[in-house]
Amino acid sequence: MLVATEILSLVLVVLLVTGAARRLDWSPPLCLVVVGVAASFIPGVPSYQLDPEFVLVGLLPPLLFSTAVRTSLVEIRVNKAPIALLSVGLVAFTTIAVGLVTWAVIPGLPLAAGIALGAVVAPPDAVAATAVARRVGMPRRVVRILEGESLLNDAAALVALRTAIAAIAGSVTLWEVGLDFVLAAVGGVVVGALIGWGAFQLRRRLTDPVMDTAWSFAVPFLAYLPAEAVHGSGVLAVVVAALILGQQTPRMSSGPSRLASRLNWRTIQFLLENVVFLLIGLQLRRILAEVADSELSGLAIAGICACVLVATILARLAWLFGSGLVRKLLPGWNLSWSETTAISWAGMRGVVTLAAAFVLPTDTPERGVLVLSAFVVVAGTLLLQGTTLPKLVRRLDLPAPDPGEDALQEAALLHDMTTAGLARLEEIRGPDDPADVIDRLRDKQAYRSDSAWERLGARSSLEETPSAAYRRLRAAMLEAEREVLLTARDRATADDEVLRHVLETLDIEESMLEPPEENPRNPGRELDTPAATAGSCEHLENAGTATSDETGCVDCLREGTTWVHLRLCLECGHVGCCDSSPRRHASKHFHDTRHPVMRSYEPGENWRWCFVDRVVG
Repeated sequence: MLVATEILSLVLVVLLVTGAARRLDWSPPLCLVVVGVAASFIPGVPSYQLDPEFVLVGLLPPLLFSTAVRTSLVEIRVNKAPIALLSVGLVAFTTIAVGLVTWAVIPGLPLAAGIALGAVVAPPDAVAATAVARRVGMPRRVVRILEGESLLNDAAALVALRTAIAAIAGSVTLWEVGLDFVLAAVGGVVVGALIGWGAFQLRRRLTDPVMDTAWSFAVPFLAYLPAEAVHGSGVLAVVVAALILGQQTPRMSSGPSRLASRLNWRTIQFLLENVVFLLIGLQLRRILAEVADSELSGLAIAGICACVLVATILARLAWLFGSGLVRKLLPGWNLSWSETTAISWAGMRGVVTLAAAFVLPTDTPERGVLVLSAFVVVAGTLLLQGTTLPKLVRRLDLPAPDPGEDALQEAALLHDMTTAGLARLEEIRGPDDPADVIDRLRDKQAYRSDSAWERLGARSSLEETPSAAYRRLRAAMLEAEREVLLTARDRATADDEVLRHVLETLDIEESMLEPPEENPRNPGRELDTPAATAGSCEHLENAGTATSDETGCVDCLREGTTWVHLRLCLECGHVGCCDSSPRRHASKHFHDTRHPVMRSYEPGENWRWCFVDRVVG
């Protein structure tokens, strides 16, 4: 009963604090840590001791899996150079830099113990960095690099920690360190690939959404435990398995299975990642009790913690700006200075750092001070970087994800999908297929495609678009239908199984009525006041009529790169690639020439875009 009460207390505090933090637009991770610290000194509050094995084996695998399964393998490949430099190179650099500083400021501390603390504080947290990055509307490429870094850096840091702990107990040669890294990488990748392939083969044969979701819960642990048993990286195994499943999910699962799995994993991820930050704060009293055994003065301990925090932050800054200075020598490193600055400041630490600190052997010299230093790094980075990162992003004027461009991409994709669907309909339809059924299918396809294009015109002269009217009217109809169902339930005029089945069909249809989306930098503001609006402006009214005979992006053809969609400058006829393409030549042409209006150069599309007023016409 006591354990159940403690778990319930944690969940309730998480729900209350995160709800209040979101309402006040504060950082939920930081608020949870502060509440945890305060609660740890309240008499009668359970100690909630953070068991390292519980975190590294019980919490880390599902947290990594829930993030990695939603991460695009294509994006990992595209950004492999910066991700590798951050997840491996930066971890090694931070481990050595912080280790040397710790060894220098703590009298009599073995260098191996300092290196161990460097490995503990080296990996930024997968949850904290990306949560803040998404909340402030950072460019998606930056968010994906941070996600890729946080998915892979734990593996390098934990291997480095294992090596440093071995060095504390005895001598470790350089070739042993290298061999340990190779075994961890190869073992993790092989086990992860095998588990990912096996889970794919199993789940593609499952038709029950409940069974499919239940098996997805087992995959992280099925990958982590065998990898660790063969001295591979369990972290890497979980990430590899999740990336494989994420890539194959559209092929292996039914729609209901994907929806059920997605919602269940979102709930689990929300609870686990927020409980983790609350547990971090609750550890302070325990850590201070261990520090009390140190012979160092309180002032000396405070100075040591400050030095470790500063060294951790400066190591990331030095590595990233150093990489920027020599980027011509680094293949694939094409980050701008603004992006480099934002990434360098997105180094918030989390639960893995604190759990790894508790892994340090009990006979490690000044162990209490080292664990306290790790706690200060976690809390300090959340406080200093987590609270100032939004202001820094706004000061750097980094482009947030553009709802207008998203709507354009969605409309173009749905247009292609609709064309393919109608073409398949014409191939498979037979002479006995009812004509009214064919017409209904065509109308449904047209409605879906038209709804996407209407979202581009959120500020057109129309008071309400047809798709918005459909959502409003159908929602009112569903409400009336639900009342009839509830009346039948209350009067017992229909069997309960029948009622539940009918209610499920209503819920599915209601979920398909898309609600207005929110602007990422202005939560609560719908996309009818976005970065992209529809209608007209002076530039659109006075736009040129230039044409072109080009068949592709002239700059991509010259550079040997590829494009997704083409755009035509109506001032000079330049044909460039869209912002979904790697090189974004249409936008670069505007910044170089200040020609304001471009038109879609895709067959069957004639919409125009004003770069200056951000208006679709």
